[in-house]
Amino acid sequence: MTESSRFRWAWWLLAYVSLGLGIVGIFVPGLPTTVFILVAAYAASRGSDRLHRYLQQHVRFGPMIRDWQAHGAVSRRAKWAATGAMLVCAAVLLAIMLSTGAHRWWMAALPIVCMAAVAAWLWLRPEPR
Repeated sequence: MTESSRFRWAWWLLAYVSLGLGIVGIFVPGLPTTVFILVAAYAASRGSDRLHRYLQQHVRFGPMIRDWQAHGAVSRRAKWAATGAMLVCAAVLLAIMLSTGAHRWWMAALPIVCMAAVAAWLWLRPEPR
């Protein structure tokens, strides 16, 4: 039994759980959709050929997945959407910290620094042709 076939069930499970979280993320503010869909596509490529084909052919997610898999590319629209969502989350963190008078500034600073790093990395990704 090869390594890939031995863990195929785990990849399958990760693919479907990630897809479910991505769908929930459409409706729940602050829960990312794109990241979970990309993880689902990656895991499906190793655990479920049927789900992988479905995701690549999906009207909404297919182009994003194909661009990412072929070139590591992210559309400008997706970059702006992700950056906007991170800015809103950072503003909410700061507002909560300031309104509560919390003295643990690092509790807001740490996730904001992480979001800034992700945004910088995202904007360095190529854009699809």
